[in-house]
Amino acid sequence: MRKVASTISPLVAVEKGSPHSLQAQIYTAFRHAIVGGSLAAGQRVPSTRVLAAELRISRMPVMNAYAQLLAEGYFESRVGSGTVVARQLGAALAAAAAPAPAGNGAPPPAARNPAARRQVSARCAALPTADNFHPRRYQGAFTVSQIAFEHFPLAVWRRLATRQLRGLGPNALDYGDPMGLRELREAIAAYLRTARGVRCEPRQVMIVSGSQQGLEIAARALLDPGDQVWLEDPGYRFAHSVFLGSGCRVVPVPVDADGLDVRAGARRCPAARAVLVTPSHQYPLGVTMSATRRLQLLDWAESSGGWIIEDDFDSEFRYAGVPITSLQGLDRHDRVVYIGTFSKVLFPALRIGYLVVPPDLVERFLAARFAFDLGPATFAQAVLADFVAEGHFARHIRRMRPVYNERRGALIASLRRRLGEAVEIVGDQAGIHLAAVVPGCPDRAIYARAIQEQLTLVPLSIFHLGPNPRQGFVLGFGSVTPAQIAAGVARLAELLQDSA
Repeated sequence: MRKVASTISPLVAVEKGSPHSLQAQIYTAFRHAIVGGSLAAGQRVPSTRVLAAELRISRMPVMNAYAQLLAEGYFESRVGSGTVVARQLGAALAAAAAPAPAGNGAPPPAARNPAARRQVSARCAALPTADNFHPRRYQGAFTVSQIAFEHFPLAVWRRLATRQLRGLGPNALDYGDPMGLRELREAIAAYLRTARGVRCEPRQVMIVSGSQQGLEIAARALLDPGDQVWLEDPGYRFAHSVFLGSGCRVVPVPVDADGLDVRAGARRCPAARAVLVTPSHQYPLGVTMSATRRLQLLDWAESSGGWIIEDDFDSEFRYAGVPITSLQGLDRHDRVVYIGTFSKVLFPALRIGYLVVPPDLVERFLAARFAFDLGPATFAQAVLADFVAEGHFARHIRRMRPVYNERRGALIASLRRRLGEAVEIVGDQAGIHLAAVVPGCPDRAIYARAIQEQLTLVPLSIFHLGPNPRQGFVLGFGSVTPAQIAAGVARLAELLQDSA
């Protein structure tokens, strides 16, 4: 039952069933009243005996609360004068609440505005907000980076997770290996050597929280503020944010049908410290970097001392021939840092990716990680290690290729039927998205209209860093059925017609 002291109600109230002790409730009530201005400096408060009687509780918690308030300087007590709110608090509380004085020597109005003083770093202020054209803000056709959730073997995953839980011992509650679970790193290294042609050993594999964190660690380990970095143009927007946040200078390098134009990059900035590329399935255009360009890029890195960061985000799904061999597998001078993720091939909520680090840089990358992250969570790693080791991962990839291929075919057919020669389809040979280039269309304006109808048309122009961006849309087809695809393309055609 709630008890309230009648003499100073409602400043002090206690509840005997509360999880907080009576002493804590009394202390908190007085402190809030003083800081909030309900009790003024010098104002007398009831004696411990009177307040205990009013609240109908023992005197002891009241005495303990008063002792704490006295010790912290909220109360003061003098013999014969009782207990009062500390008089010296008056000036301090008034100064904290009052605006700065005007007149000679006064700060400008902006400085007197509390909001204006809440400054963040220049690097943080330069970053785009997360909800500007965020690909997962709206669900439905054609959300990018979403998988066919209904086809994931959830029953198998639950069984493996349950088995791990049953075998959980006290040691599992401690910090894990900062490089990641050994069993998972061994499974990833074996998979990458076989399926992607990556040259690596388990000791080079670092488990990270998705490819975005892998990119952040690579930037911290390899780059200093002011360093110049080549980025594909158009390219992955959130990578741009990582390098801006690291204080680097971004140099846009054009992408054509053969991938990153290495010669153009060398002309624009021959002394770049690093380059980020998506050679197997470029994001967002989906093109594959040619063998000639790959060799040119490796030669540039070796001759200039630059680093290549290879983001191999969804190379498992290729619909014409076998997956393209990694760029890292061609590297003979250890200039490539390889990044991969399970988010696009299993499910985004897993948040597990990996780095393959050149052998002599492993310790430095580990030091960079320790600066902000002591290591990855272990439980999901253990489940994933079993999922890979027992063959479920390989089987899932084989099952999903025809599913995504059907959806890809449905999207291409619908675009051809509805838009004909008005659209150029790019990057449809791999992955779970393609680019629909529509010259002259106001893609950002159409995007704004489409989101009202749960149609996720990520505008192609936002991926460009340089002038004269291509107009069109990046369309994900992983999470939509052929019927939903047909309906979505029909609505896209209507939006394009309305904007003409």
